[in-house]
Amino acid sequence: MALQLIPLIKVLGPYLTTIATTAIPAFTAKPAAAKADPVQAQQISELQQAVTKNAQSLHTLAEQLQKVIALAEQASAEAERQIATYKSLVIGSTVISVVAIAIAAYSLLG
Repeated sequence: MALQLIPLIKVLGPYLTTIATTAIPAFTAKPAAAKADPVQAQQISELQQAVTKNAQSLHTLAEQLQKVIALAEQASAEAERQIATYKSLVIGSTVISVVAIAIAAYSLLG
């Protein structure tokens, strides 16, 4: 089920950093009315710090998610190689079995 989400995460991954870098400046501008009330100014400052911290955390999360996607792709490629190897072994053993049965049948009849 997690492998089904990898294409979605892969598509959204680059946009998470863009969203984070765009959201930070949107919360840093202070209107003139907010400068008049010191409590409100402090609350806005605290909110700006929280948003900045969340944006940085989101950026870190996006980087880690990209690493996880890369590792999942590598694991998927390795699994595909193993499946191809196993498929070749099954086909080879099936051919050898059919040839052995044919030789045994020929030797019994002949």
